[in-house]
Amino acid sequence: MSVLWTSEELRDATNGRLEADVSVTGISIDTRTLKSGDLFIALKGDASDGHAHITQALDAGAACVMVHDTRGLTDPRLLIVADTMAGLEALGRFARARFDGKVVAITGSVGKTTTKDMLRTALSALGPTHAAIASYNNHWGVPLTLARLPRDARFCVSEIGMNHVGEIAPLAAQVRPDVGIITTIGTAHLGHMGSVEEIAREKSQLFSALAPHGTAIAPDDAVGQDLFQAALPDHTSLWLSGFSAAAQVRLENLVCTAEGSTFTLIVPNAPSVSVRLTAPGRHLARNAALALGAVAALGENVPDAAKALTGFVPGAGRGQIRTVLNGVQLLDESYNASTTSIRSALETLSLLPAKRRVVALGDIRELGEFAEAEHRSLADAVIAADALAFCCGTHMHALYEALPETVRGGYAPDASSLAPLLCDALRPGDLLLVKGSLGSRMRDVIAALDNASNPVSA
Repeated sequence: MSVLWTSEELRDATNGRLEADVSVTGISIDTRTLKSGDLFIALKGDASDGHAHITQALDAGAACVMVHDTRGLTDPRLLIVADTMAGLEALGRFARARFDGKVVAITGSVGKTTTKDMLRTALSALGPTHAAIASYNNHWGVPLTLARLPRDARFCVSEIGMNHVGEIAPLAAQVRPDVGIITTIGTAHLGHMGSVEEIAREKSQLFSALAPHGTAIAPDDAVGQDLFQAALPDHTSLWLSGFSAAAQVRLENLVCTAEGSTFTLIVPNAPSVSVRLTAPGRHLARNAALALGAVAALGENVPDAAKALTGFVPGAGRGQIRTVLNGVQLLDESYNASTTSIRSALETLSLLPAKRRVVALGDIRELGEFAEAEHRSLADAVIAADALAFCCGTHMHALYEALPETVRGGYAPDASSLAPLLCDALRPGDLLLVKGSLGSRMRDVIAALDNASNPVSA
């Protein structure tokens, strides 16, 4: 493997002390996934402290361990810094400074990870591409993504998240993107933020960190257009994406079917391109337009990037479709949820053929005083999808009560209690959507479905 960090770079980046001469080929913050040659960073969190695993990391083949507490150890492979979290951030800034490729950063209430994965797929057809794994979009995930940036990459894609005021600006300043994307402005984290306008204001801070001559891309129908424009530094531009005549990144002739979507994409400074996705959903078409808009903003080959997106498949928990039980099709949206994303998932559900449509919905978190109204507002979308509804959680009870009795399948206080009710009710030919916020643990429902599909022999 190629060298990611030398001893000299580690010292220069962190102002730390390291006696050994090491060659680091990767970075780990978890000894369970550490690989030989990794730099292990002993981060200290609320519930755990990586300093308890220094010896374990070295025994597992770590080339080096970053610490701010040696625990009495004198190993020359210890990179001793004032604070390991600050050390990780320093590595990220150093890696960004030495990178001469192009960087895209993505934020938004819904669709960050899927758009990031689409952009990784599209850009990988054009050159070596590095992107955040999973949803590494917080105060440690962003600098970790940057610190892992390979020397030979042409493109880097970072994801930036938030749930409180003031979180995006410092992360965006680390990334300094050439292109910044806002996927959506919705009600996620409304309880913390107070209003959709404040959510838009916080998201717009991504654009304030754009590199000179950078491009901001935002939905043409999102709240906060004036905030987006006001956040732009000098010598940067704003492109809108959507269906309106005002959109510089414009979808035309969109056709959504159970097999996927087709549309014509109009982008600045390039010919129009025909796009075909094999994953269904209007929201995925919009995500694809954002990703391809970023390709255009970087001055890269949009037709080749669009061709690469044809085979894009959403990840587990983010729209993946597979078979469970005995002939039940599962639309797995279990990773997270907001009002906007549930509506999009229900719209996709209605596109897909089935003998019967079933939804299992868990609470949307972080809505505060708006929770009951937001959950109740989904009743029309459930009815429009012609779906039998199973709900769990305190707030989803409000939705369940708002539904006609003819579409009520069952209610339980939590996901683990809902799972057996749901499994008993499903039958061959059903199409099931499972969705809820991460904290509602709808993955427990998915696990129950998988266990019922593959029972362990006695």
